[in-house]
Amino acid sequence: MTIAIVTDSTSDLSPEMQEKYGIRSVPLYVLFDGKMHKDGIEIHTDELFQGMKAGKKLPSTSQPSPAEFAAVYREALKDADEVLSLHISGQLSGTVGSARLAAQDFGSQVTVLDTKSVSMGLGMRAIRAAQMAQEGKSMAEIISALELVSHKAEIRFTVDTLDFLKLNGRIGGGAALLGGLLNIKPILVVKNGRVESGGRVRGHKKAMSDLIEHACKYIAAEGGARVAFMYTPGGEQYLAEVRSGLAGADFDDLGEHEIGAVVATHAGPGTIGMTLEPRQV
Repeated sequence: MTIAIVTDSTSDLSPEMQEKYGIRSVPLYVLFDGKMHKDGIEIHTDELFQGMKAGKKLPSTSQPSPAEFAAVYREALKDADEVLSLHISGQLSGTVGSARLAAQDFGSQVTVLDTKSVSMGLGMRAIRAAQMAQEGKSMAEIISALELVSHKAEIRFTVDTLDFLKLNGRIGGGAALLGGLLNIKPILVVKNGRVESGGRVRGHKKAMSDLIEHACKYIAAEGGARVAFMYTPGGEQYLAEVRSGLAGADFDDLGEHEIGAVVATHAGPGTIGMTLEPRQV
């Protein structure tokens, strides 16, 4: 039984990565400057930030329709016997709900999984699933492995400014003002499908140290790991600093990935982070 992997654009997998692993992606939408744009196709993160810098209003986002998922499932089933559809946490988006509605028309041929993750947390699981499918693993084997990864994988990141979290209602205006005055850098984590606080530090240097120290401890505890680096425009300048701090650590490097427009709407410019997951499950 051959298995096709489908995900959505919040996986932040580049077109090249999608092609390399044979992964299909359904785009979410960004409502910006009075128009609906397909994430990663009709709008990219740098365009979003440039528009906002020019004074345009904060964008909003929306999920694909069940019909859009159904169209991708039909196409995938031309080349495969089954589809495994992996998506952003249901606590962050209604996308997985649309996928499940579409899957009802395909019976047991389509399985939808809420990864309880986002960005490269989702992207790395899609890659793992695609690799396992290429190795001939069954649907049950792949899902079992992904569930084990879900319990152990971690996303840890920091943002350059608290303004976007304030604009999206994640923190109050007073906290944002105080954070700006004191140069407070929040450390954020994705836990149980939600974005939660992982602590606060003062200044860029301590924020980078936190990311590096946490990653080194994780890699050592797991006896090796898979690591993907994530950033929004302005954050790429910090990647070399983080990589230098991980010199000598035992990890499989899954590369550097720009966070797409949908996720970047909440993170803002200058964001940098890592997704870490066990090498073996």
